[in-house]
Amino acid sequence: QVRLVESGGGSVQAGGSLRLSCEASGRTPSRYTLGWFRQAPGKERQFVVGITSTGGTHYYSDSLKGRFTISRDSTKNTVYLQMNNLQLDDTAVYYCAAALTMQGLRQPQFWGQGAQVTVSS
Repeated sequence: QVRLVESGGGSVQAGGSLRLSCEASGRTPSRYTLGWFRQAPGKERQFVVGITSTGGTHYYSDSLKGRFTISRDSTKNTVYLQMNNLQLDDTAVYYCAAALTMQGLRQPQFWGQGAQVTVSS
């Protein structure tokens, strides 16, 4: 069992930045690939980016890669999502997720409770 706790959400104006954190705890969380998903109002949950236990990354799209950066501190079992130049359509609940592989993030084994990010004009 892996427990995921997100923090760092909030409200920001368009063009601003936020950093989300996700602390993993439980049974050998360092083994897991961790990822971020988001769900905008009225839309399906969408994969954003993932990072493996050894630091390999996969982004959903190049446009997000240019603005969002994932990183991982294995000493703290924490993954971060630095979000820059936030746009209105980045408004969503952001979820941390865990799976044993990057492909496994297609159906994560564990989810965090979510962190609200609201971007205003």
